[in-house]
Amino acid sequence: MRDGGLSAERLKRLHDVMTGYVERGEVPGLVTLVARRGEGHVDAIGAMAASAEEPMRRDTIFRISSMTKPVTAAAAMILIEECAIRLDEPVNRLLPELADRRVLRRPDADLDDTVPAYRPITVRDLLTFTMGIGIVAAAPGTVPIADALSELELGQGMPSPQTPPVPDEWIRRLGSLPLMHQPGERWMYNTGSDVLGVLIERAAGQPFETFLKERIFGPLGMTDTGFDVRWDHIGRLATSYLIDPSSGAAVVYDEPGQGQWSRLPSFPSGGGGLVSSVDDFLAFADMLRGKGVSRGERILSRPSVEFMTSDQLTPEQKAASGLVPGFFRVHGWGFGIAVVTERTEVAKSVGTYGWDGGMGTSWYNDPAEDLTMILMTQQAWASPIPPRLFQDFWTATYQAIAD
Repeated sequence: MRDGGLSAERLKRLHDVMTGYVERGEVPGLVTLVARRGEGHVDAIGAMAASAEEPMRRDTIFRISSMTKPVTAAAAMILIEECAIRLDEPVNRLLPELADRRVLRRPDADLDDTVPAYRPITVRDLLTFTMGIGIVAAAPGTVPIADALSELELGQGMPSPQTPPVPDEWIRRLGSLPLMHQPGERWMYNTGSDVLGVLIERAAGQPFETFLKERIFGPLGMTDTGFDVRWDHIGRLATSYLIDPSSGAAVVYDEPGQGQWSRLPSFPSGGGGLVSSVDDFLAFADMLRGKGVSRGERILSRPSVEFMTSDQLTPEQKAASGLVPGFFRVHGWGFGIAVVTERTEVAKSVGTYGWDGGMGTSWYNDPAEDLTMILMTQQAWASPIPPRLFQDFWTATYQAIAD
C-alpha cells in the first residue's frame, strides 16, 4: 500500500524506530509528522511528561525555540514586500540604538578596545545573521563580550521568556555593547532574529506578537502558535526537559501550569520564543512549500519565498563561520533558515530547507521530494550536533519513500 508515495510498511519502520527511543526512556514522548504530495502521516508516541500518565497527543503544544527564526524572517519579508523596510537599508532609521557601531579589535578584547564599524548594520545582515554579534560559546570570565551579553540578559542561554526586559530596553542594552565582528563579515547565530523582532514591531507600528497573529497565524489557522499558551490550553503543553551535563540525566526545565510560557513575556523573542503544535507548524511549512500560499491564503509572493529559502552567504562568510565543524561545507543560510547545498546522506536533498529547535524540535521541507518532516519532543539537545533521535527520524523518513 502506498500513500503520497510513501510505503505503509516502511512508515511502520519509522514508527518502530521512534518508539524505541520512548521505550528505552531516552525521551518521555514525541510527535512525528511526515507529509508528501499533500498526504500527511502523524504519529504520537509516549507521554507528555516523564512522571505522568498523560499520553502524547497530536495536538500537544511544544516550545519550538529556534524554529521561531523562520517565522520571524517570513514576517520581515511581509514588510519588505510592503516597502516598509528594505533589505539593504541601514537599521538606524528604526533602530537608532544600533547606529554608529563600534567593533572589538578581536573577539576576546576588552569592551573598550574597539574600532569604528566600516558600515551600518542592514536588514539583510539581521536576516542572514551577519550583523556582527550573536551567541558566544565561552566559559564565564574568559571573553568579556560573552559575560556582558549574559549579564544584560540578551539571550545567550536557553530560551527564558520571563527574563529579558521589554523590547525598547532590550535593544538599548544591546546598543550599549560593541560588535564582535564587522557587519557582513561572518555568520553569528541567533541575535539577528531577536533584533528583527524589535525592528518588525517598530516598522509595523504594533506589538511583534500582534503582527504575527494578524499576518501569519490567523490567516493560516495556527491557533496553537504564539509566545504563550492560553490558560484553557495549558493542559496540552508538554513538560520541558534538559540534560544535566554532570549526570547525563534529564531534569525538568519548565513545567506547563505555572511555567515561563503560561503568560505573555515582556520580550517576545524572534529568535526562540514561540510555542506550536505539529499541525500548526505544518500550516507554516505548507505556506513556504506552496510558494507563499496555504489554505487559500497568500502570505508572501513566490519570488520572496524562493529568495528567503536560498543560500545567501558568500564563501568568505562561510569560511569564517560555523555552528558545528563542517556545517557550512554542506549547508548555506537563507533568511532565518538553513539550506542544504550538498547531499551527504540518504536524507535531505540539495535545496532542502528548514531549521531545528534546541529544546527538542525540528522541521524541514524538501522541494525535490515534495516532502515535509516535523519531529517534536520536549527534551533539549545536549549540543548543537543533532541527537541520534533526530538523525534516525530523518533517515527513517526517507527510507519510507516508495517511488
